[in-house]
Amino acid sequence: MRSQIQQILFSSFALFCAFGAQAPQAQAREIQAREISASYAAVGSTTRTPYGWVDFCSRRPEECRVPALSPVDLQLTSETMKILDRVNREVNVAIIPISNLDHWGTILDHWDYPVDGKGDCKIYALEKRRRLLEIGFPRQALLMTIVRDLEGNGHTILTVKTNHGEIVLDNMVDDIRAWDTTGYQYVKRQSQSDPNQWVSIGPASAPANTGRVN
Repeated sequence: MRSQIQQILFSSFALFCAFGAQAPQAQAREIQAREISASYAAVGSTTRTPYGWVDFCSRRPEECRVPALSPVDLQLTSETMKILDRVNREVNVAIIPISNLDHWGTILDHWDYPVDGKGDCKIYALEKRRRLLEIGFPRQALLMTIVRDLEGNGHTILTVKTNHGEIVLDNMVDDIRAWDTTGYQYVKRQSQSDPNQWVSIGPASAPANTGRVN
């Protein structure tokens, strides 16, 4: 029984998640076409799917009953970069940050869209993914990703796999960054082919929770 509980907590995101960055008051800067100095993360074998994603799929099966697709990278242009920047900033300011426990009343991780305008890092990342999918960005390039943040706590971001390397959309930062400049320790993310299959990234162990408050 204890082992089962540990596995649930190990793969879930409980307690608190990093609060969203505040949108800048000044007019958003113009995004120019540019080369992104990013590499590609080395992914490993299939790993345990996070509890929160499994629960999300049980409540929203239409989001997860999708066919496997061949991997596709987003073609990063001046226009697609502008869209990514806009969506990242809009979602960061649109959602009111709140911890998982305060929001849902449970330590078990609850992944969802911002149905009431509130949420933690998973809600930010899911909403960015949804908006980009609605615009027409390829599903295979939009990958929910679990990391350890700068303080070693679990955190969720959206990785965008492009032809210029991998970049991330993060509720903690309005600027879009190359994945390898964040200082985060990467743990796991969705497979490009199948969003219900997750693959490991690097040697890090999965965080037990996302426990950090600004």
